[in-house]
Amino acid sequence: MARKSIDLLVATDPSWVEAPLANFDEFMMDHANCERKASALAMSLVMKYADRPAIIPGLIDLALEELEHFRHVYALMQARQLKLSSDVPDPYVKQLMQLMRHTRDERFIDQMLVASIVECRGAERFGLIAAALADHELKAFYTELHNAEKKHGHLFVHLLLKEYPEDKVYPRCEELMQAEARIVESLPWRAALH
Repeated sequence: MARKSIDLLVATDPSWVEAPLANFDEFMMDHANCERKASALAMSLVMKYADRPAIIPGLIDLALEELEHFRHVYALMQARQLKLSSDVPDPYVKQLMQLMRHTRDERFIDQMLVASIVECRGAERFGLIAAALADHELKAFYTELHNAEKKHGHLFVHLLLKEYPEDKVYPRCEELMQAEARIVESLPWRAALH
């Protein structure tokens, strides 16, 4: 059976969780932006790659699920009287995007793999947040997100393997994961998912 998932090469230092917990309101505002952008990305991929019908249903489902996560985070923010923050470029995602190649096929492969890696890193960090939270409602929410984002990370690879053989996907995935490991270790910690 074909491998359909990836594993991050470097784990987040467990003490990273101190930065989001020190300013959880700011973390939630960043989290809301991440969910909104994830939903928008899935829908933009639907339109950009409308000639690849095998991937479209999965991307639509993903967009809806990410939008539901956004709605849930926003409801939690409203309970805390927090407003949506203006979008600032994510230094982690920005560096990963700079690694993307430019031909149409290569760009598609890289977009899907970068999205997979970002989701897997988000899943890992939501797990750290969930484990550290005392509030039962928030702990349950972030545990649920940990599981969902892990599934999303695998989904992008699964969809990519509908379009390309493993030998076109996994070597490039390995290259991008090695780069991601260097990026993660070089970035300062902040009250943000990445």
